[in-house]
Amino acid sequence: MKLSYKKAGVDIDKANLFIKKIKPLIMSTKRPGWMSNVGAFAGFFRPNLSGCKDPLIVSSTDGVGTKLLIANWAGIHDTVGVDLVAMNVNDCVACGAEPLFFLDYFATGKISLKTSYDVLKGVATGCRRAGCALIGGETAELPGMYKPGEYDLAGFCVGIVDKKNVIDGSKIKKGDLILGLASTGIHSNGYSLVRKVFSKRELKTKLAKTILKPTAIYVKPALDIIKRFKVSGIAHITGGGFYDNIERLLPKGAKAAIYKGTWPVLPIFKLIQSRGKIENREMFRTFNMGIGMAIVMPRKEIFETQKYLCKKHKLKSWVIGEIVKGARGVEII
Repeated sequence: MKLSYKKAGVDIDKANLFIKKIKPLIMSTKRPGWMSNVGAFAGFFRPNLSGCKDPLIVSSTDGVGTKLLIANWAGIHDTVGVDLVAMNVNDCVACGAEPLFFLDYFATGKISLKTSYDVLKGVATGCRRAGCALIGGETAELPGMYKPGEYDLAGFCVGIVDKKNVIDGSKIKKGDLILGLASTGIHSNGYSLVRKVFSKRELKTKLAKTILKPTAIYVKPALDIIKRFKVSGIAHITGGGFYDNIERLLPKGAKAAIYKGTWPVLPIFKLIQSRGKIENREMFRTFNMGIGMAIVMPRKEIFETQKYLCKKHKLKSWVIGEIVKGARGVEII
């Protein structure tokens, strides 16, 4: 038998067909600076630097993790692409940067046009929600590395911020309040623990839609409040939960006091905790508990910020804590 690349498991024609199929999805993410170069060897973007005296390029890369396993079990593939974008753009905006463009990496053992298209549809949806352009990516067919139907995702985002507008927590002061922005669910962290708590049957059937609800994208509301109000620090609540992510922001001698009961913990977290008999500290270090982003700002700014977020972005928020004097760290009370 004569060998070929296709017989070895890599179908170049199918890969090319996939690229043609997703071209409209890529086109749907156009924004100022987007360059029409679909199919080129690299992606191009022309940034507008007129508003930046000292522009800084900000980048982030991340994946979706083992949430992909549950998506595969449930046969729901059009949400994890949103998660992929969210994990990257939320990190960029937490530094005060506006995400400009995004690239994805999709790897699988054998390309399924339907599954691959659904995943990329989610990526395009996420990019539109974030206002960033999808300018390229890679689709890798890797027979032997993945079981049939399995795939992995990674993404890369680039943003821009004027150096004087970088948000790094250095302006945080005692007395600042912490505003928590509502999450949509588990987002994209803690799924290895979720898979220990629930059975595969539960995760692929009755819990699938709740478990796979995509990560909230906070770019537009965050950029809006950065422009209108004084923001001292922003933490994207991902792996490490409240403890690790909020501590990143704190200057020496500042402690974040988080007050339990100041926001409604989503039912899915209560179910996870009761079913898994998980201690409170472990929950708050693994999951977002209903708060996807924490914003530190002066006390006098809080009320107007909450009102603006609710009216303009339909986004719920709660004052969940404050900055107090003490050893650098986070205390949940």
